[in-house]
Amino acid sequence: MGKDILIELNDAQRKAVEHIEGPSMVIAGAGSGKTRVLTYRVAHLINKGADPFSVLALTFTNKAAREMKARILNLVGNKDARNVWMGTFHSIFARILRVEGHRLGFPSNYSIYDTEDSKRLIRNIIKEMELDPKVYNQNYILNRISGAKTSLITPQAYNDNFEITNADTMAGKPKTGEIYTRYANRLKKADAMDFDDLLFNTYILLRDFPEVLYKYQKRFRYILVDEYQDTNHVQYMIVKSLAADNENICVVGDDAQSIYAFRGANIQNILNFKKDYPDLIIFKLEQNYRSTKIIVNAANSVIENNKDQIRKTIWTHNDEGRQVALIRASSDTEEGIMITDAIFREKMNNQLPNSDFAILYRTNAQSRSFEESLRKINIPYRIYGGLSFYKRKEIKDLLGYFRLVINNKDEDALQRVINYPARGIGQTTMEKIIVKANELNISLWEVIENPVQSALPVNAPTISRLNAFMTMIKSFSVQLKTKNAFDLGKQISSSSGILKDLYEDKTPEGLSRYENIEELLNAIKDFTEQKIVANEDGEIVSPIHTLDEFMQDIALLTDADEKDKDDANHVSLMTIHAAKGLEFPFVYVVGLEENLFPSIMSLNSRADLEEERRLFYVALTRAMKHVTISYAESRYRWGNLTPCEPSRFIEEIEEKYIDFPQPVLSRPRATFPFERKKSKISTPGFANLKKKSLKKIGSATDKTPAMNPEDIESLQVGMQVEHQRFGKGKVISVEGLGGNKKATVFFANVGQKQLLLRFAKLTII
Repeated sequence: MGKDILIELNDAQRKAVEHIEGPSMVIAGAGSGKTRVLTYRVAHLINKGADPFSVLALTFTNKAAREMKARILNLVGNKDARNVWMGTFHSIFARILRVEGHRLGFPSNYSIYDTEDSKRLIRNIIKEMELDPKVYNQNYILNRISGAKTSLITPQAYNDNFEITNADTMAGKPKTGEIYTRYANRLKKADAMDFDDLLFNTYILLRDFPEVLYKYQKRFRYILVDEYQDTNHVQYMIVKSLAADNENICVVGDDAQSIYAFRGANIQNILNFKKDYPDLIIFKLEQNYRSTKIIVNAANSVIENNKDQIRKTIWTHNDEGRQVALIRASSDTEEGIMITDAIFREKMNNQLPNSDFAILYRTNAQSRSFEESLRKINIPYRIYGGLSFYKRKEIKDLLGYFRLVINNKDEDALQRVINYPARGIGQTTMEKIIVKANELNISLWEVIENPVQSALPVNAPTISRLNAFMTMIKSFSVQLKTKNAFDLGKQISSSSGILKDLYEDKTPEGLSRYENIEELLNAIKDFTEQKIVANEDGEIVSPIHTLDEFMQDIALLTDADEKDKDDANHVSLMTIHAAKGLEFPFVYVVGLEENLFPSIMSLNSRADLEEERRLFYVALTRAMKHVTISYAESRYRWGNLTPCEPSRFIEEIEEKYIDFPQPVLSRPRATFPFERKKSKISTPGFANLKKKSLKKIGSATDKTPAMNPEDIESLQVGMQVEHQRFGKGKVISVEGLGGNKKATVFFANVGQKQLLLRFAKLTII
C-alpha cells in the first residue's frame, strides 16, 4: 500500500515523505503541495508500522488538522489512523494539560479564556486598582502580558527585570507588572487559563516535571510541525524538548511566508533550524501547482530582494497566464470603483462566480470604498475578520452558562451570567462579592456558596436570590457526565431563561439573536453525533459526547477555522494576513502605497521591511489565474486628503510581468470634482505609466539621522518643525516619555501625522 500512495507524489515530495528517521526540514514554496507532503508522510509512517498514537502532528488551525486526518484515513484505510495526535498547538497542549495540569494546581475541568474574556478581566483589575483606563489601555496591557508569556517570563520575573519595568515606566504605565501579577492570580483562582497559558503551562510542566517530559518523549516517537515559520519562542521550546530524545522531527514551512512577527512568530526558528540539528536533511518543494508562470515569476522577482531567506527557485508547469494588471487611481474612492468595475467585467465576460474573486488589503479600514462600490453594482461580498459567530453577545452569554456549569470558579463566566436574564443580583451586590472574595482570598463562587459564613454584607432577599442561582448552576453541573452535550445545553438555554428572554424580543435583531442560539444548539447536536473514538490506550469506546468536550472544541477555534462556514457565492474581502493559506482564481491587491504597504511602522528596520515584503509575496501567491495590483495618488486620512506615492514593491516586480492597458471606465469621472484640478492626469484605468515614471523611493535602511535626544526632550506644543519627507509643520500634541515619546504634527503638505520621536527625522525650526 505504501508504494501505491507514493506514486501520486512528485520526486521532491516523495523524498520528503520517505525520509522518516532523524531530523528533516521541508521548505515548501507557495502552492507546492505542503499539506500533501504532511498528509502522505503520516500515512507512510502508519503503512511502515508506526503506532498512530506515537505520531504527533501540530498545525495552526483545527481546519487543517481535520482535513489532514480525513485524508490520512482515506489513504491508509485503517481506522486506527484516527488515533494520530493531530491538532493545533493549543488543542494538543490543552489535551495534555487536562491530564497533567493537576501537577500545576489546575483541575481537569479548567476554563479557557479567549481574548475578550481576558480583556474583561483586565478591565476589572484596572478598575479595582483605580487606574485610568485611557492610560492603561486593555489592548496594550494584554499585549504586554501575552508578549511576556510567549517569551516565558513569569509575573515575578517581569517585575524583577529592570529593563522591562523601566520600559513600562517610560511609557507612563508603571503599574503594568502589578496588573500582570493580579491577572495571573485571578486566572489561577478561577481555575482558568488564557490561550498563552496553554503553551506557557505546557512548557513549565515539561521543564519542572522530568517524568512528564519523559512520558511524552517516549509517546511521541514521530513529531511533525506545520507552518514552522509561524512558531514563536515557547512553541519552539516545547517542540525542541519533546523531540530531544530521538530527534525524529520533521518541520514544514516557507520562510518567504513568515508574516506573523506581530503575534510573536520568530522567523529565526526556521532560518536557524540546522543549528539545533546538525544532521538535518533539507528538502525543497519548488514546483508550484497553484499559479500561472507570470504570477510565480512576478512573486519571485519581489521576494529575491530579501536578504534573510532560504534560497529556492519556485517554478511551475502551469500556463504562462496574463501579466499582472496595475491600476492607478486618483483617490481611494476611485480605487474602489475601478477595482469593482474590473471584477464586474471579468465576471461578466467569462461568466464566473463571485467566489472566484478576492480583494486583499493591508488594513481592515481599507474595506470601506470596496464595500460601497460592490453594493452599488449589486455584487454580494463578505468581509472576513469581522465579528465571528462565537463572539456574538447572545452566544457568549449562553457559553458563559456552559463554562460556569463546567467550572463553578470561572470568574468571568460568573460575572457575565449571574444577572442575565435579570434576577435581582445587581452590580452593587456583585461588587460586594468581589471585595469579599479578595478579602478572604477565595473565589467568587465560594462567597456565593457560603454568603453567611463569608459575612457577605447583603440582605436576606439577596441571599435568597444568590442561593437560587447557585442551586440552578449546581443542578446543571451534576448532570455533566450523565447527559450528552445537546440535551444539557438545551436544558440550560431553557431553564436559565435565555431562550425566553430572546423570544420575547420581537425586533429583527431579537429574532436574529434567537436564531443564533438555535444555530448554536444545532452545532452542539452535530457534535454529539460524531463517530466512535478511541481512548488513550487505543481501546475503541463509544462515550457520550459531553458539554465540557464541546466547550474545549470551540474554545480553541481560530479565525481561520470559521472562514469556510458560509460557502455562499460572494466576493471575499480580507486583510492579507487573513488570506494566508487560501487561494482564489482572481486576486486584487490594493493600496500599494508607501506608508500604507509597506506600512509606515515597518520602515525603521530591514527586518520589519522584509516582513512587509513577505506579506506582499503572500498576497501575490494567493492568485491562481490573474493578479491585479492598485494604488491611489491621494487618500483621506483622519479627514485630510493626503498625497500618496506608489509602493516600492511595485518597482520590485520585473517590468516584463506588468501590463499597462487602459480600459474605458463604465462610470464617469465627474463623481470626483477635485480631480478637475489635475488636468495632467489621463483618463484613469489600468495605469498608463512605465516603470521609469514611478518615483524612485529610497531604502528604509538609509542612514539619515533621527531627532537628537535634546530636541526630543525640549519639543513642545506649538513649536514649528521640519521633517525630511513631510516638510514644515506645527506640533499639535506631545505624549509619552523617553524612548516612547510621540508627537502629533500638522504638516502643510501632507496633513496630520503622529511620529515616534526617537525615529522621526525631525528638526525644530
